[in-house]
Amino acid sequence: MKRANHLLSAIVDPDNLRLAFWKARKGKSYAEEVQRYQADLESNVLLLHQQIMSGQVEVGDYRYFKVFDPKERQICASAFKEQVLHHALMNVCHPFFERTQVEYSFASRPGKGVHAALHAAEGFTRQYRYFLKLDVRKFFDSIHHVVLKTQLDRMFKEEKLLLIFAQIIDSYVVQPSRGVPIGNLSSQYFANHYLSSLDHFIKEKLCISAYVRYMDDMVLWHDERSVLKECQQMIEIYVEEQLSCALKPMLLNYASAGLPFVGYVLRPYNTRLSQRSRKRFVQKMRNIEHKHDSGKWTEAQCQRHALPLIAFTQHANAKAFREKIIFS
Repeated sequence: MKRANHLLSAIVDPDNLRLAFWKARKGKSYAEEVQRYQADLESNVLLLHQQIMSGQVEVGDYRYFKVFDPKERQICASAFKEQVLHHALMNVCHPFFERTQVEYSFASRPGKGVHAALHAAEGFTRQYRYFLKLDVRKFFDSIHHVVLKTQLDRMFKEEKLLLIFAQIIDSYVVQPSRGVPIGNLSSQYFANHYLSSLDHFIKEKLCISAYVRYMDDMVLWHDERSVLKECQQMIEIYVEEQLSCALKPMLLNYASAGLPFVGYVLRPYNTRLSQRSRKRFVQKMRNIEHKHDSGKWTEAQCQRHALPLIAFTQHANAKAFREKIIFS
C-alpha cells in the first residue's frame, strides 16, 4: 500500500483547525477550559498551526480519573487544546486509517458501533456450530510503542506528521515503551489500527470468513472445532511475535452454549443481556430515579440519560426485565 504524503497542509488549514475545535467542544461547551480557548479562538488556531508546522506540539497534559462502567478503568483525558490537535489530525488522517480496516471491524468507525457488531455476530451465531472468542490481555496498556510507530510509518510518509504521532504516543507510558491512554481520540484510532494487521491475517491467511472484532474482542465461527483450535494457536503466535502482546484464555464452545459479546449473550435466535449489563441497567435506572426524586435532574435530563439505557436493552430479549425495573 502506497504511503500517504503531503497531509500537513490540509491538517493546518484554518478551516480544518476550526472544525477540530467545534468537534472537540461538543458536549462540554460550558467548561471553563473550553470557553477560554473559544474566547481567543483565532489566536489559538494560529498557535496550533505554528506548532504543527514546526513538528513540535504540546502533549501530555493529562487528567486522570476512574470509571466503573462496565468495569473499573483508568481514563486519561487530554487538556482541551490537545483534544483540538487530535481532531485536527484525524479529520484528515481518518480515510487512511479506515482503508486498512476489514469490513467486520466495528469499533470507533462511522456507521459501525456496538449494535452493528452485535447484529453481525448474531448472524454468524445462527449460521455456525462453534465460536472462538479471544481478547488481548490489558490491551490499551500493552500496546507497544515501537510496534505502533512502525505500523504508522508503513502508512504515512511525512516526517513531521510521524514526529507528531510519536510525541503523542510517547506522552503516555504504563511501563517502558508501552501503553496508550483510554479516553483520547488518537488512542481509539491507534488501538483499532494496532489490530488491523491481525484482522487481515485471520481473514486472508487463516481463511476465516466468519469473523467479528470490536476493539480487542475478537470472535471467529466455524463448523469444525479443530479448525478454531488451530486458529487460536496461530493467532496466539501472531499476537506475541508481531504485536508483542498476549491473549487472555480463549473461550471455545458451541454457539448454542451462549457467546458473551459487547454486553449481550448470543445464542442462535436468542439474544439476552449479560449479567453485567442487567446489573448496570438496574443501577443506572435507580440512579436516574434518585436524581429525579431529589430534584437534582429535570424530567428532560432524566429522559436524556434513560433513553440510551433503554435502547441498549431493546437489542435483546429483555422486555419483561426492562418493564419490571422501570415500573417497579
